[in-house]
Amino acid sequence: MIPVITFVLSNFSLTCLVLGLLGAALIVARSRGPLSSRGLGDTFLSLYCLLPIGVGMLYNFAMHVFFPGMIAKFIGWPDSPFQYEVGYASLGFGVVGMLAFRGGFGLRVAAVVGPACFLLGAAGGHIYQMVHANNFSPGNAGSVLWTDIFIPLLGFLFLYLGRPSKRPEN
Repeated sequence: MIPVITFVLSNFSLTCLVLGLLGAALIVARSRGPLSSRGLGDTFLSLYCLLPIGVGMLYNFAMHVFFPGMIAKFIGWPDSPFQYEVGYASLGFGVVGMLAFRGGFGLRVAAVVGPACFLLGAAGGHIYQMVHANNFSPGNAGSVLWTDIFIPLLGFLFLYLGRPSKRPEN
């Protein structure tokens, strides 16, 4: 059981992404009748805002702010005050994600775009560290790298699918 808990917590962004996708798929499967692409996108977007963005970023906040040395070691970086900056940025994104779970489309756009910039920038930093510092620590080159890329891409896909329909002008 300890190895499972370690895997879940060490790959928390992946855990939240999978839980969000499974939760949305369960909601879709239990819905009565087929959903429109907008309804499907809205369902996935809602759970995306709650889990990978809301819960995932709040977890990132807690780890970087309350356990900075442990996280720095996991990433393969020296401990620094920068951990707190990453943590508090994650707090802001997490709070917006939680609000966007039941919020309108505009709030959901903010919950996707802000973290997407942060995560894609982090992915670039991880790749730079792999190439220039030979840093292949699990927190730099493992699932964190891949979720830093795929979470934003899925967010943009869900935004596209869940966008409000254009009404014909009269």
